[in-house]
Amino acid sequence: MATNFFDDLEGRGLVHSASEGARDHFAAGPVTGYIGFDPTASSLHVGNLLQIMALARLQRAGHRPLALVGGGTGMIGDPSGKTRERQLLTRAQVEENVEGIRGELGRFLDFSGENAAQLVDNHDWLAGLGLIEFLREVGKHFTVNYMLAKESVARRLEQEEGISVTEFGYMLLQAYDFGVLADRYGCTLQMGGSDQWGNITAGMELIRRTRGRSAHGIVQPLITTSSGAKFGKSESGTVWLSPERTSPFRFYQFWLNTDDRDVEHYLKAFTFLPLNEIRQILGEHAANPAARTGQRRLAVEVTQLVHGAEGLERAERATGVLFGSRPAQELGAAELLDVFADVPSTEVVRSRLEGEGLQVVELLAEAGVASSKGEARRLIAGGGIYLNGERLTGHEQRVRMENAIDGEVLLLRKGKKDSYVVRLIR
Repeated sequence: MATNFFDDLEGRGLVHSASEGARDHFAAGPVTGYIGFDPTASSLHVGNLLQIMALARLQRAGHRPLALVGGGTGMIGDPSGKTRERQLLTRAQVEENVEGIRGELGRFLDFSGENAAQLVDNHDWLAGLGLIEFLREVGKHFTVNYMLAKESVARRLEQEEGISVTEFGYMLLQAYDFGVLADRYGCTLQMGGSDQWGNITAGMELIRRTRGRSAHGIVQPLITTSSGAKFGKSESGTVWLSPERTSPFRFYQFWLNTDDRDVEHYLKAFTFLPLNEIRQILGEHAANPAARTGQRRLAVEVTQLVHGAEGLERAERATGVLFGSRPAQELGAAELLDVFADVPSTEVVRSRLEGEGLQVVELLAEAGVASSKGEARRLIAGGGIYLNGERLTGHEQRVRMENAIDGEVLLLRKGKKDSYVVRLIR
């Protein structure tokens, strides 16, 4: 049985704080540990990935992971790390989000075998919990002074809006969760981001006071970027784990665009690569930064982890089309529009491509690739115009429906970088 989980986290720079004795706790035998995920959306995002990886690392080290989906606490919202009150979700919204998250967590954890992972929902025990019972079993063990001293609460009190009683009580609900998991599953460890330290230590305190035994907590540093930008955001917004919300291509590009200064940290945090292999990759990267060896390996590893081999292949194929090394016909119309969502586009009536088709110089002028038909002729003569990735060789060519990808899209390119999309409409 492997017991080096804590050492592995520490070696990767992923231990921000840990309870006293946490390291030795793993040497005593298999540990059951949990992390909670509140269902604020129907998909998790890359900001959650570090915690998902922590559960997977725990399982790979021979311990037992519990993934808690907050179907109950999600009705309230965690104030940790937030400067203002969350908007409350309806029960129907929470249930829909819980189901989406369940499916995603199943891609990272093994729910069979000796140390099988287990997925739990705190709605199962919070929904029937009465107020009087809660105040007697939990509330009496915490003073208001104790709760006010927690960073998540103190920060909110500095804001003009303050904190509602609803969110103020979130810490106690999370502490209660830890107690329930300790009783039902023998759970002795809770993990999370560093902003969860106050909530986690509250749970440890509750277990000590009410069960007379110790529990442990480990929190990981919050991921930041060297540029100061918020991690997990791209120009298109939040980077989700769901392929329906963020395509494998855009997910791959997010990691490929990692700043050189962040490559080492991200390889350690978001991959299962051994540290000695990471050092080798970083050595190659340092020798030739322009080759972006570190970013390429990072993008491959994380995309395959989240989207599987098929998703990675789609992302690499789309990237090849984006940079002109693969023909556009390798993608369907929907993928092509996703890849080239940010380039100039124009609409052309489909019937103009039927029969004899449309003169290519006319299409180039209409699409803005050339300022006039004359310029279009000169660009073609110079070998600088491509249709669906293939160089045009004559200005007399005509574009027909058979050239359209899925009968919907044409991709034009001028030179190496300037791409244009033509959408066919009825």
